[in-house]
Amino acid sequence: METIVNNSPVLLTNEAISEIKRLMNEPGFEPGQYLRVGVKGGGCSGMTYVLGFDTKEADDDIYEIEGISMIMKRAHGIYLMGMQVDYQDGLNARGFVFKNPNASSTCGCGSSFAV
Repeated sequence: METIVNNSPVLLTNEAISEIKRLMNEPGFEPGQYLRVGVKGGGCSGMTYVLGFDTKEADDDIYEIEGISMIMKRAHGIYLMGMQVDYQDGLNARGFVFKNPNASSTCGCGSSFAV
């Protein structure tokens, strides 16, 4: 049995939750997948955000947010603690937006950061 960790280090806005649930209802979404939030090396500023659907791995923690099962590598918490994921659907910008209080600088594209 999987253990769900309380108190997710990442916050999802209502707009992000709505968009993620919409994507989960699209054809091609595979049941049993989780929303993965994380980081990886690369990008303009040194690290890039990871956001997508994936399967659970041994070193993932599981969080439940408004009916969405989210996974994240335990080691990524130091980079993402307190981060907010939003979704914007406007004329000038459309997509997921990351607001990370741990980032010392961010790239103009908004998807990479430095600590």
